[in-house]
Amino acid sequence: MGESGCQHSAQKQSDTLLNQKINRIAHTFIVMSGKGGVGKSTVAVNLAISLATHGFETGLLDVDLHGPSVPKMLGLSSERLGIIGKDIEPIEVSKNLKAVSIGFMLKSDKDAVIMRGPMKAGVVRQFLENVAWGDLDCLVVDCPPGTGDEPLSIVQLLNTKTSSAIIVTTPQQMATIDVEKSISFCQQLDLPISGIIENMSGFICPHCHQGTDIFSSGGGQELARKFATVFLGSIPLDPDIVKSGDSERPYLQSFPGTETSARFDRIVEQLQSSHLDNEAVSGCCAEMPLPIKKETAIRFAVPTNDRKLCAHFGHCAEFAIIDVENNAILAESYITPPPHEPGLLPGWLSERGVNQIIAGGMGQRAQQLFAESNVNVITGALGEFPCEVVENYLNGSLVTGINTCDH
Repeated sequence: MGESGCQHSAQKQSDTLLNQKINRIAHTFIVMSGKGGVGKSTVAVNLAISLATHGFETGLLDVDLHGPSVPKMLGLSSERLGIIGKDIEPIEVSKNLKAVSIGFMLKSDKDAVIMRGPMKAGVVRQFLENVAWGDLDCLVVDCPPGTGDEPLSIVQLLNTKTSSAIIVTTPQQMATIDVEKSISFCQQLDLPISGIIENMSGFICPHCHQGTDIFSSGGGQELARKFATVFLGSIPLDPDIVKSGDSERPYLQSFPGTETSARFDRIVEQLQSSHLDNEAVSGCCAEMPLPIKKETAIRFAVPTNDRKLCAHFGHCAEFAIIDVENNAILAESYITPPPHEPGLLPGWLSERGVNQIIAGGMGQRAQQLFAESNVNVITGALGEFPCEVVENYLNGSLVTGINTCDH
């Protein structure tokens, strides 16, 4: 066999091994942003911890090759990667969570990583092909800011049918302008977007627990609305996140009962309903209950077609699920209802924590069943986008007309 034949055979074996590793990962969440300094690594690390805490077999892959911060944020700066046979052994962070970062390969966190594009692509491939990830329900990938070599390599290597992007922004318009580039990147590479997370979204006072918008608010929601994607939720400015990072103590492990922790839980719940229930490979999460919501929260369900308010409650394509607390929208997601059967939807939505329905029309029997489950119902609602309908309800300006399904 000639030299070219040997190279072709070696490449084929490499591709086979890569596909074998990727096929053992049920879903990959690629956390990215076109803007630096938005807290993308903070979101990726705590999202991975939350997924693992909820019972998902989770991997955390740091492909920020020039500025790896995952080891420090996990409190594992002194750890180094090992070898199992021919594979790299990931660092065991906790039950259900393992991590890989080039930071685990450096002698010191002060060492600079100097490499160009082709070498970067090779390292990213090695982290997928030569790491003993095993069977994972989900892999969370922390990308550097921008749309350069690292995010491009990871998307080209993964199967986009079992991968999706999570876009991180902050509320300011200057941030969302740069973040739009990441959305364009995903569109050009046919990478689905699971949703947008708005980080540094207001400040929650640790004493009175009231929220204050320090920056202009709503940038993440407006971005999601503009590009017809899901707004996964907002993460507030929390002094303890800064303290936990500086002291190398993972935030969600150190402050599990906080409002910030609860918001990560709600994001995980949405990712579960969108991806993980149907794709999980380990089987550990198939019957996992939804996180318990605080009694002060309101969970709205709005029937939609094409993600716009639908006039017929029982025959909608999707329900918009919108979480509200302190009169502010925290998260928006969409779930597909089961095949229509009389009397089925009230119980199905109630089991998912819905306690408020806003619909264009609804039959009397459904209204009665909701009333028996202590779920409030508004019918005859007029409007277009679910978030706007809910916002109008919250501020008392919702316009209602005739119940189009009053039978």
